[in-house]
Amino acid sequence: MTAELRVSLSVQRQDFTVRARFDVPTGESVAVLGPNGAGKSTILSLVAGLLAPDAGTVALDGRVLTSIGSGRPFVVAPNRRRIGLMGQDPLLFPHLSALENVAFGPRSQGRSRSVARSAAGEWLERMSLSGLASRRPVQLSGGQRQRVALARALAAEPQLLLLDEPLGALDAGTVPEIRQVLRTHLRDSGTTSLLVTHDVLDAAVLADRIIVVEKGQIVDDGPTASVLAAPRSSFGATLAGLNLISGTVVERAAGGEGAVLMTGSGWQLTGIAADELTPGDVGAAVFRPSAVSVFDREPGGSPRNHWPAVIASLEAGVAAVRLRTAGPPEVAVDVTPAAVAELALEPGGRVFLSVKATEVLVHRR
Repeated sequence: MTAELRVSLSVQRQDFTVRARFDVPTGESVAVLGPNGAGKSTILSLVAGLLAPDAGTVALDGRVLTSIGSGRPFVVAPNRRRIGLMGQDPLLFPHLSALENVAFGPRSQGRSRSVARSAAGEWLERMSLSGLASRRPVQLSGGQRQRVALARALAAEPQLLLLDEPLGALDAGTVPEIRQVLRTHLRDSGTTSLLVTHDVLDAAVLADRIIVVEKGQIVDDGPTASVLAAPRSSFGATLAGLNLISGTVVERAAGGEGAVLMTGSGWQLTGIAADELTPGDVGAAVFRPSAVSVFDREPGGSPRNHWPAVIASLEAGVAAVRLRTAGPPEVAVDVTPAAVAELALEPGGRVFLSVKATEVLVHRR
């Protein structure tokens, strides 16, 4: 049993106001990404009813769970929201077996002991844990405890599942296993879900859609593939492994036409318009680190975007060296080890960078 989530909330934090306005259609999985302290977990707490907003509403399947600001304040208690919450810590009851922990989910929804235990047994079997039903949490591995916690959340048949960094506390060897378990059961159950994570792979595997939050504001929202391919925020670009340069659109351009962006430092960057652009629009130019060429002197030849830069760092990668420059603009460049040696690249060195206009995608922010 799943439902549509509708959120329109604001709450003042110490440094900024968190404003969240979005919908999650029935059966959709949405990932909320952003830097540490951006307000991601605050949004989850507001939806769960663990935190009251200064103003706004939360509604699930048309049922109002929170309403502040118009008339008498109204907040449904967290345990009456039909919402499941799973975080980094499984928070299993240490004195209960795995079966009894999972049975607690349906029991909290008013089911009888026998019905709850039967449902718990079925969920443990789905999680490949039926042979561990009698074990207590201390007798389980971290991955097994997390699967028990997921089974408990899903056994309660929540209309909405909230996942707050569910893989963050697991060891690296366990993460792929639990990620696949989550993916399988989110898809099979069609559970509407909201996932807070800092890991782009979690979002790519688990989410239909990504919302990016910076300083309490939603700065990007779209299908997962679109946000990772053409991010509209600096954080989104970093996650996707892309360079993003902000500026102002200089001239009108239709999608697919040439576009010019004026950066804050007065430098013009030419690319291809991703959508219709008008002069004065706040825009973002996005391009891959591998699309940037490095020279020890100003390049000539065909007209391309080029600018002087100072090397800030060199970082060894699997197949390339990641070169980062000091701004403006700050960009990442992938070069071969041979190029590092040939051009004598080192931190503090001065170089010229160049990227073809056809490699640059310009869109509205």
